[in-house]
Amino acid sequence: VQLVQSGGGLVQPGGSLGLSCVFSGSIFSIYDMAWYRQAPGRQRELVAEMSSDSRRNYADFVKGRFSIFRDNSRDTITLKMDNLIPEDTAVYYCHAQPTSGYTPRVEYWGQGTQVTVSS
Repeated sequence: VQLVQSGGGLVQPGGSLGLSCVFSGSIFSIYDMAWYRQAPGRQRELVAEMSSDSRRNYADFVKGRFSIFRDNSRDTITLKMDNLIPEDTAVYYCHAQPTSGYTPRVEYWGQGTQVTVSS
């Protein structure tokens, strides 16, 4: 499995950005997908996830501001980020794992994309 990310960059507080992740190498529709982030000096943390059956879950710190989508026809997930704040500055990673019932449940990571929120 390969995950190739795009998007991100520099934005002012209150602005918006989008991230995309293109999946290849297996059957996208059986994978649970997620976005994680890691800020300098901090542990990697879950931002948002979308299961193979399209259930969404968001970290409390992004609820109401970020939205995750998946397109099974294009093997792609996206993260739409609105009302960004400086605390959202981090490297964002796409994550894939086969959904429950499929083995082995190997985890895969994208290459990471920098998001910087600063005036």
